[in-house]
Amino acid sequence: MALWKDSNTGSAAPAGPAPSPAPVHREPERANVAPISPAPAARPAPAPAPHRNDMKESHIASDLTIEGKIIGTGHVRIAGKFKGDVQVEGNVTLDAGARLEGHVKAGVVSVSGELIGNIENAKRVELLESGVINGDVKAGSLTVAAGSRMRGQVEFGYEGAAHGGKSDKGHGNA
Repeated sequence: MALWKDSNTGSAAPAGPAPSPAPVHREPERANVAPISPAPAARPAPAPAPHRNDMKESHIASDLTIEGKIIGTGHVRIAGKFKGDVQVEGNVTLDAGARLEGHVKAGVVSVSGELIGNIENAKRVELLESGVINGDVKAGSLTVAAGSRMRGQVEFGYEGAAHGGKSDKGHGNA
């Protein structure tokens, strides 16, 4: 039995729910309306300090000769010639055939080329097979490969060596 009667046909409508009319979508009128200016962009939050493993590496190519000073955060790889001091919160790598004239302050210093200058406050220094250091080294640890050469004083293995402290122990000539 029908719940209502269709007045047009004179017959009963089906017993299911009545279909709802389709919603009508209208664009809002734009007459006499001032445009809304966008909200000022929020400033992005400053990036967190990079973790040592996330640091970028800067590279001085083998066919370059640069004179100046390097200071900053990140790793530095020198394959060419650089004259000046290098002070980074990261690692310094001196490739075979490269030459660096200046003082170095870095976390890890790896020397395969020639370094003329002192290494200070390094956690670790690696003097590799083809490496040459003419200068003093103060580091937490020192690795020396057979075939490498060094002329200068060395201080390593003491807490003060890697952090710039004075110590009367550990001096030696290499």
